Amino acid sequence: MKGKYIFMTDASCDMTPKQVEEAGVEVLPMEFEIEENCYQHYPDCRMMPLDEFYGLLRNGAAPKTTQINFMSFKTFFEPYLKAGRDILYTGISTGLSGTYNTCLMAVQELKEKYPKRKIVVVDSLCDSIGLGLLVYLAGKKYKAGASIEELEEYITETRSGIAHWFVVDDLDQLKRGGRISSVAATFGKALQIKPLLSVDEDGKLVNVGKIRGSSNVIGAIEKHVARDAVNPKKSIAFVGHADNPQGAKELRKAVKGMFKEIQICDIGPVIGSHVGPGMLAVVFQGKRNLVS
Repeated sequence: MKGKYIFMTDASCDMTPKQVEEAGVEVLPMEFEIEENCYQHYPDCRMMPLDEFYGLLRNGAAPKTTQINFMSFKTFFEPYLKAGRDILYTGISTGLSGTYNTCLMAVQELKEKYPKRKIVVVDSLCDSIGLGLLVYLAGKKYKAGASIEELEEYITETRSGIAHWFVVDDLDQLKRGGRISSVAATFGKALQIKPLLSVDEDGKLVNVGKIRGSSNVIGAIEKHVARDAVNPKKSIAFVGHADNPQGAKELRKAVKGMFKEIQICDIGPVIGSHVGPGMLAVVFQGKRNLVS
C-alpha cells in the first residue's frame, strides 16, 4: 500500500514465518559467526537450519553474534524512504545490545537526507520471543490501520507488560560466553542446577533464581506464569525452545489452560548462541515480578 508506513523489527524476535506474516512486519536479518563462517539469520533460517546450528553447539562450537551495523541500517531503511514511505522500527532491547543506539545514529543521518520522512525507533525493552510477542501484538494494531503515532504509543505502553521467564539447560554455553565461571559451570552441572532468568524494567537479562533438577523446570515456570499473568484467559502466550521441542510441548501443556492461545517458537542463533541448546522460555502479558 503506497503511503502506508513500514513496520520493522529484527531477527532476535524469534518469530515464526507465519507470525511474521500475521503481524505484517519486516524482519531485518542479524549476523552470527560459527566455525569461522558468517551467516545471516532470518525467520525462515534460510542460511543455516536450526538443527544444524544446535548440532554444532552440542559438539563444542562457540558461535558469536554481532549487532546490526550502521551501514546495514542505512541499506535496509533507505529504499523505503526514497519511495516516500515512513518507518517504525523496534528491535532487541538496549539492555542486551547496542543495536538500538547504532540505529539512532543511522536514522539521524537519514533524516538529514530525507527531511520529509518520519522514522520512529522504539526501544522494545524485550528479548527473544518477548520481543516477538510485543511485535505480534503491535502487528495486529498495524494491520488494523493504526497510525505510526498510535503504534509508537501502543508499543511504548505495552512493552513493560511483557513478562519473560527463561530456564537455561546448557551451562557450558554460558561459560563459553563468559556469563558464568568454569567453576560455577562444573558445580552447576554436578548438582543439576538450571538458572532461572527474566528481563527487568530496563530490558536487561537477570538471574532470578536456580532450579535443582530437570524434572522441576516445568513446575517452576508454571508457578511464575500463574503468579504474574494478567488477564490470561483473554491473551496469547509464546513458548520458546532452543532445540528442545519435547520440553516446549510439556511446557505448553502445563500452562495451556491459563491462556486463550499459546504458540510455540524456535529460539534462533542470535539468542541461542548465548543460552545454548535445551533452553525453555515462556512470555506473556503480565507483571515483571523478579522474585523467585
